[in-house]
Amino acid sequence: MDEMRAREVLTAAGFPGAAELLALGENAVFAAGDLVIKVGRNSTGHPELRERAEREVALADWLAASGVPAVRAAERGPRLVEGHPVTLWHRLPDPVRPAEPRDLAPLLSLVHALPAPADFTLPRRELLGGVERWLSLAGEAIDPADADYLRERRDGFAAASAALVPHLPPGPIHGDALPRNVHVGPDGPVLVDLETFSADLREHDLVVLALSRDRYGLGPAAYDAFTSAYGWDVREWEGCAVLRGARETASCAWVSQHAPANPKALAEFRRRVASLREGDAAVRWYPF
Repeated sequence: MDEMRAREVLTAAGFPGAAELLALGENAVFAAGDLVIKVGRNSTGHPELRERAEREVALADWLAASGVPAVRAAERGPRLVEGHPVTLWHRLPDPVRPAEPRDLAPLLSLVHALPAPADFTLPRRELLGGVERWLSLAGEAIDPADADYLRERRDGFAAASAALVPHLPPGPIHGDALPRNVHVGPDGPVLVDLETFSADLREHDLVVLALSRDRYGLGPAAYDAFTSAYGWDVREWEGCAVLRGARETASCAWVSQHAPANPKALAEFRRRVASLREGDAAVRWYPF
């Protein structure tokens, strides 16, 4: 899905005009007046995409009732527009500053203290579940040998992840716990982007920043501020390398879907796969 297609869906949903594109990734996210509108990928043949949108709206209500600062839905459920799930959200006030890792820690502590919701079921964190779909979207733009390599890694890390013994009690997690999914407004930090919420190992949420430290240039001081605020460093856990490897595999496959239309994404995909093949855990990964 590119910006042009996302804007077509936006217009069909009843929002013509000059909406501001905020992000284009797994979803296209637009600002229109006091609303934020998320346009999901076409769910025809992929009902899990619509189910995920429905669950994200239900999650917003659950978090509100649980006292967790988070984005709030503006409609009770998603619209299905030309096969695309479209969700509406209340626009947050302008940020007072960029979010930092230390802002994420207390929000995760609140989430990790919650029991499972009573009115709906959270899925497992299928970190590797999108790999096949992303590689399929990449098609002939990527080397088939690289696609096969990532499928082999996926299978290996899926089996290893299933055998892990957690340090923390499993339960609700955010699933993509990064500072970019925190908005620091006048009333403090709030969680955004709820679509990856799951019920699984709490360590999933903590490995994200450990990988950011190693691969994406997060400074050691910022990482230490996060672990200090949360109260534990996941790198002390013997299962950390397994979850890290699974997330690296998923991250490579996610980039691949953008390769057909974006030469920078293709170059980054090749860099990432090469670093995995060479076993070089210190190679820096970049956005594209």
